[in-house]
Amino acid sequence: MDSIGFPVLSLLIFIPIFAAVVILFLPREQKDLIRGVAITAAGALCVLGFFIYFSYNAAVTDIANEQAALLSSVNRTDDIEEFNLLSNVSIDETFQTLVNGVGERTGYVGTAMFKSGLAFEERYEWLPALGINYHIAVDGLSVPMVLLTGMVAVAGVLVSWKIEDRTREFMSFFLLLVAGVYGVFVAVDMFLLFFFYELAIFPMYLLIATWGWVKLREYAAMKLTLYILIGSVVALVGVIAMVLVASDFFTNSAAGVALFESAKASGVLESSAQPFSFNMVQLTLAAEGGAFDILNYAGVEGLTFATLWFPFIFIGFAVLAGVFPFHNWSPDGHVAAPTAVSMIHAGVLMKLGAYAALRCGVMLLPEGAQVHLPWIVFLALINVVYGAFIAFRQRDFKYVIGFSSVSHMGLVSLGWATMNLTGMTGAGLQMFSHGAMTALFFGCVGMVYDRAHTRDIPSLGGFMKVMPWVGIAFIVGGFTSMGMPGLSGFIAEFPIFVGMWRASESVSLTIGGLQLSNYYSIMVIIAALGIIITAAYVLRVTGQVFFGEFNRERFPDVDDITTRERFVLILLGAPLIIIGVAPFVMAPMLEAGLRPVLTLLGGA
Repeated sequence: MDSIGFPVLSLLIFIPIFAAVVILFLPREQKDLIRGVAITAAGALCVLGFFIYFSYNAAVTDIANEQAALLSSVNRTDDIEEFNLLSNVSIDETFQTLVNGVGERTGYVGTAMFKSGLAFEERYEWLPALGINYHIAVDGLSVPMVLLTGMVAVAGVLVSWKIEDRTREFMSFFLLLVAGVYGVFVAVDMFLLFFFYELAIFPMYLLIATWGWVKLREYAAMKLTLYILIGSVVALVGVIAMVLVASDFFTNSAAGVALFESAKASGVLESSAQPFSFNMVQLTLAAEGGAFDILNYAGVEGLTFATLWFPFIFIGFAVLAGVFPFHNWSPDGHVAAPTAVSMIHAGVLMKLGAYAALRCGVMLLPEGAQVHLPWIVFLALINVVYGAFIAFRQRDFKYVIGFSSVSHMGLVSLGWATMNLTGMTGAGLQMFSHGAMTALFFGCVGMVYDRAHTRDIPSLGGFMKVMPWVGIAFIVGGFTSMGMPGLSGFIAEFPIFVGMWRASESVSLTIGGLQLSNYYSIMVIIAALGIIITAAYVLRVTGQVFFGEFNRERFPDVDDITTRERFVLILLGAPLIIIGVAPFVMAPMLEAGLRPVLTLLGGA
């Protein structure tokens, strides 16, 4: 997709940074002005997000056709029409047939597909001697996340409108957090990705430690920061090693040198590209060329770089996605955080981990993914079922949603582990659906808590009578959470389970002398328990909090929500219905972003 020649993505990054700096220079007494600057910046980001989304969506059919042509040229077939997004033929089966025809790696079709799917691309030299550049773009996987971030940013500022304690600092740190999130989703340079990844963590710590729940905030903020930092450092070491191996491949291997020069000549890489680089397109080329699959890595017979480093990189990032057993920071972080921070934490920040795990782990180390995802999937299954059970046992309104997030993020990891287009598309839909849903949930919880001053579920009741908008919004979110047809949760979860079932015959796991096969289908049945438990706790919480008799004597200050808060509920609730009814507004886009990953996996 051609760029429009305007730095749209840079605006996404620098508008919140600029607004955060401006806010810090405003008098702290001018709280309305501070809020006005914050909502103006967030609103601009949301508008840009919609522009990027609809622009990319308009080009997605052309991108799919170009990807089909690239695959078709490798397979020496002219039958591109069957791959068309508007065809009635199963896209997953057609695509998988084409990928399987690639066989052993032939050229760099997967890299070319990844490159062709990038849009709004910007590239400037930053530290060329170190292989680091300011290189940003979006593809079919990141565009929905960019849209989601803008929506949650607007919702977060509006929900925080009544914060009186150091309003200036709160809004400034919140916008810095948003800038870091955007940076990760648009980065095409691995160093830049890590730079923004860390930028997103430190404002989170300050927001929780300063404005969070007094009883838990310091503990939760430190716990969150340590878990995520340790995971990201482990992943960073693996990525640096990856860059070094790729550089050696492009410099000292005859096949690597030829591949590198051919990619430059064809325009897949820039003509000025150097072998040592953090460029994600270049690392994808190295992965496709087999740089990370060379045997006897580090002098160990039969070992490859991909099989050694994949679990460290994938799980290092997946810590932020709440993968078991490194999930325990997440519920405490949700509960301790102020409402807006909980919304962006669960709605967007956890998606950074899942996104980076796919982008840096599965896409760049496909052989490692095929070796390790068949056992990592057990961790995801524990997430789904264990998280749902623990959510069911909670009395604290916020803890229910916190553990629910752990459970639903496990479904994303299940989708990645299918390694097929159906399951991975479901995982992409789940990231967006869960992001909007859980932000809506935490918004509802915050609105109830601000008025009732308690989150103890048995102490509440009858709130539908005084806060009907919140009750209806929570029910919509609850139905989405339990996978009710007609809502985005069903559209996301069903493809994940179908993808798992389809992958069952092709995935096996060897443990010593024991070989497991066809076990994905069993895991689907077990994971379905998570849906049943989810329905149980959603119905229990809805009944106890929103129905029954309302105690006016106990909650004399509880009244209906403001127009501003109603807008937040509509903004976050509408996508759950729209995607549930019309999944075609997002699914083809995600498929375009995932096909390059599947091509690399198919040729691994």
